[in-house]
Amino acid sequence: MAPKRPQAPQPPGNTGAPRGRRRGSPLDFAGHGVKFLGVSVLSGVLLAGMALPAVGALGLTAKSTAESFENIPDDFKTPPLTQATQIFDAKGGLIAKVYERDRTVLAADQMSPFMRQAQVDIEDARFYEHGAVDLKGVLRAVSKNAESGTASQGASTLTQQYVKNVNVEKAGDDQAAVLEAQRKTLGRKIQELKVAIKLEEDLTKDQILTNYLNITFYGHQAYGVEAASQRYFSKNNKDLTVAEAATLAGMVQNPSSFDPVRYPENTVKRRNIVIDKMVENKHITADQAKEAKAAPLGLKYKDPQNGCITAQAGMGFFCDYVRHVVKQDPVFGKNVADRKKFWDQGGLNIYTTLDPDKQAAAQNAVTSKVKVTDPVSAAATMMEPGSGKILAMAQTRPYGLDPNKNQTVVNLNVDAAMGGGNGFQTGSTFKPVLAAAALESGMSPTQPFPSENRIDYPTMSTCSGTWKNTAKGKDRSVGNESPSEVGPYELKQAMALSVNTYFVQMEQQVGLCAMKQMANKLGISQTAKGDPFVEVPSMVLGTLELSPLTMANVYATFAARGKYCTPIAINKITTVDGKDVKVPQSTCNQAYSETTADNLNTVLLNVTEKGTGASLGLEGGRQIAGKTGTTDEKKAAWFSGYTPQVATSVWLGGPAGGVKMKNIKIGDTYYGSDGVFGATGPGPIWQLAMNQALRGAPMEKLPTLDIPDPAPKPDPNATPPSGDAAAAGGNPGGTPGGNPGGMIGGGFTLPPGIIGGNGNGNGNGNGGGRH
Repeated sequence: MAPKRPQAPQPPGNTGAPRGRRRGSPLDFAGHGVKFLGVSVLSGVLLAGMALPAVGALGLTAKSTAESFENIPDDFKTPPLTQATQIFDAKGGLIAKVYERDRTVLAADQMSPFMRQAQVDIEDARFYEHGAVDLKGVLRAVSKNAESGTASQGASTLTQQYVKNVNVEKAGDDQAAVLEAQRKTLGRKIQELKVAIKLEEDLTKDQILTNYLNITFYGHQAYGVEAASQRYFSKNNKDLTVAEAATLAGMVQNPSSFDPVRYPENTVKRRNIVIDKMVENKHITADQAKEAKAAPLGLKYKDPQNGCITAQAGMGFFCDYVRHVVKQDPVFGKNVADRKKFWDQGGLNIYTTLDPDKQAAAQNAVTSKVKVTDPVSAAATMMEPGSGKILAMAQTRPYGLDPNKNQTVVNLNVDAAMGGGNGFQTGSTFKPVLAAAALESGMSPTQPFPSENRIDYPTMSTCSGTWKNTAKGKDRSVGNESPSEVGPYELKQAMALSVNTYFVQMEQQVGLCAMKQMANKLGISQTAKGDPFVEVPSMVLGTLELSPLTMANVYATFAARGKYCTPIAINKITTVDGKDVKVPQSTCNQAYSETTADNLNTVLLNVTEKGTGASLGLEGGRQIAGKTGTTDEKKAAWFSGYTPQVATSVWLGGPAGGVKMKNIKIGDTYYGSDGVFGATGPGPIWQLAMNQALRGAPMEKLPTLDIPDPAPKPDPNATPPSGDAAAAGGNPGGTPGGNPGGMIGGGFTLPPGIIGGNGNGNGNGNGGGRH
């Protein structure tokens, strides 16, 4: 048995007694008793306007109908109605409302008494007096149709109409099923009558009316009386006037013909007919009717606002990410079909992790530094260290479907599987991943490497064997950004200057497998496109194509002293009736020791104090740590950095990855032949976003350790006391200040055929420029 809902307020003139099961006239008992043959006869009457032709045909189905009569599905009593879902930010602000059908289910006491009375009076005035079948109405219809020779007048009760609407609702977006539910056939009518009779035994009249008012379509994508009230009058249903309630009640017969937006005159005429019916049935007084008829239509129409495209303040991409989470996370259903049904069913209040203040900061930064009309775009993701919470997700180009307005629905902050693109090469922002692996393996932070200006990729161990360099010519080697970058270097200085050869030599000592395993611990198990990454030396230089969300979470792990947490976007979900829904939880684990974390903080703090990120300091001298990154040919530039409270990763480049950011104007800044670097392009975006996001937050310091700076290298032009250049700090190979094979102009060459890729089979690829 379905739970009995509260009784609706009784219309004027009623005794006030509940109108559930009661004794009635002989006609009422006859209406309940017809069940099969009688019901079938009445079906024929309503379908054809004549009883006799239908009677003979119905004998063929009476037996099977009788056998299945008692098998009424429970979802006819309380059907799971599709409703709107609302998505909120972390402070309770509405991000967007999404729905397959715009509907908010109300209880009887949340509805206007005028609405309930008006709907009954215009559609089934004897609703409270008859059973599932209204014999008086049937006989009246037979008489009228016989006189006219047509089937112009029907006799469906409100209960029968409700059953039909349930069948349509259950069909969902399956158009074939919808058409079947609406088919005016004898068999269909018998089924509807059968269910209607059973429902009248199980539910009170008030319950049936409440269900009907929640399921009925009122035009303009409004299902149910609450959505209709909001659509046409911008108010709650319980606050409707007599005239407004009559307007909505009159629309049900034909929402197109009585559309108050397109045909206001038709609507007013229909409204007044409803008002007359309300007077006739003594539900309002003559004075109330006169006042209602004199009232203007009084529309305060609001267009349907559906989906993430309606989100404000650049939140559309995050809204879309939430949608992907619900449709993909197993917590919301065992398979794709179950999760889709859960989302489409709606009726959810989704409370997310998005911080509206930080979102505003990120959105302001990516749109003020880069214009939507620029050939490049920017994307920024903010995360809370130690929790996995996504705090902001912004990008330059607005969420939308019109490419002429530079809109896009591709979320450049996330992986392809979550509505994003194929990611972007990360450049030198990936180098700290190797540093974490090296420190965790026991390597000293003062470990020096020769770091010649250019070296051949050396042989390296992998998880399954050995990588060997079989490339020819320049494809065999990697060089530093500047010809002056000649070692030896230790980690602090190498990270600050982003010395490529230092990290390739570290990579050889640690092994490719250790770096891959550390990447896995930091949430990097594949590229943004979904491809597995191959263990090749160019990996450390940032050839993997990853998303800003992935990189923001890597740096959030750095900020949380090695505590990695899977990203989450949802704090809580409740149904419209207040029940909690299980949501995905962040899974956290210690990716590496706190000692390793503190050493890494010290190294990355040096980048922002003395290295390539020194120009990106925050207001008040707030302590920050991070890393710049620029890829080959300046096709992508990054800055990923953090404080103890927030980690942010900013990417700048062509959305499709093919724009060379040289001799180009981005926003109000022109970049000449040297092009964009991590510190000059995405860096200022990061700086602006973080200053605004952290304004007023306490000044917190990162835990660090004392890593002594290396002894300064002697002047290579001075004569060593011993005459031994190597002993005097010169470069291995004996050339003071130089390096055989050094590449004039810096950088290193991308091997043929892998532009935009993840390195070739020999491990050589494009990657980290130092800035």
